[in-house]
Amino acid sequence: MKIDRLIGILSELLRKDTVTAPELARRFEVSRRTIGRDIEDLCKAGIPVCTRQGAGGGISIMEGYRVDRTLLTSRDMQMILAGLRSLDSVSGNNYYSWLMEKLQPGSSNFITGRDSVLIDLSSWYKNALAPKIEAIQAAIDGKQLLTFHYYGPKGESRRCIETYYLVFKWSSWYVWGWCRAREDFRLFKLNRMEQLEVSAETFEGREVPFPDLGDDRVFPGGIQVKALFEPEAKWRLVEEYGPCCFEEQPDGRLLFHGEYTNRENLFHWLLAFGDQVRLLEPADMRAELLRTAEAVAAAYREPEGKS
Repeated sequence: MKIDRLIGILSELLRKDTVTAPELARRFEVSRRTIGRDIEDLCKAGIPVCTRQGAGGGISIMEGYRVDRTLLTSRDMQMILAGLRSLDSVSGNNYYSWLMEKLQPGSSNFITGRDSVLIDLSSWYKNALAPKIEAIQAAIDGKQLLTFHYYGPKGESRRCIETYYLVFKWSSWYVWGWCRAREDFRLFKLNRMEQLEVSAETFEGREVPFPDLGDDRVFPGGIQVKALFEPEAKWRLVEEYGPCCFEEQPDGRLLFHGEYTNRENLFHWLLAFGDQVRLLEPADMRAELLRTAEAVAAAYREPEGKS
């Protein structure tokens, strides 16, 4: 992403007396024009970058300028490196590792001890996820349309979006963009996206609202749930809803109160507990759960091989 590239360019300029635009373009795999815009952005940020034309010329930081290391404590730098390492866990290339290498040597005099924070953002889908993240970053940087096949709750569809934000939330990755089919901003989950293609067609961009990532917005309530869980299910309830979501009964069972967004998702969630839960409310779902349990039992009673 652009901010990563700006940090990398600044690191190069602090490490070397002079560097040329072609060198930076090759290093960061972008055009010389992009490097020129990046240098302008660094100047706007208050970093005194100088350019000299002709033989022996290039790009450098004004003599006497340095980053005041007193602004960063050892703990600060460790947090920065932990953040970069976490991004590297889902990166399709070694850029973040390279950036860490650039930061660590010059910081070794005030980084002591071993890493105390380890963040791994990868998942079971890491091999498929990294190329998606790389493609989305390219689409965002180049203001290029992104097309993909999407598996949604209401069916499958082919989407074309203007990409604006790559988001990590609720332990999953999402992309926020303007969907041309829906003519509105939408949040798409990367694990449901396949056949991603970065189009050669670009877009001008529009005023983009920051995605509302509040739980109430994305996971609105509405279905009041009351259920009685066996003690063996306590760890799952604590993990998913916290220790305040239930009241422990005299017999050790757990009376759960909560809200759920989607009736079908609630149904599947309850079934995942097997005989460790008894639904009390909503009452109309009790008969539905009983029918499903009976159908499952009947399926297992059928002789093997019978369809």
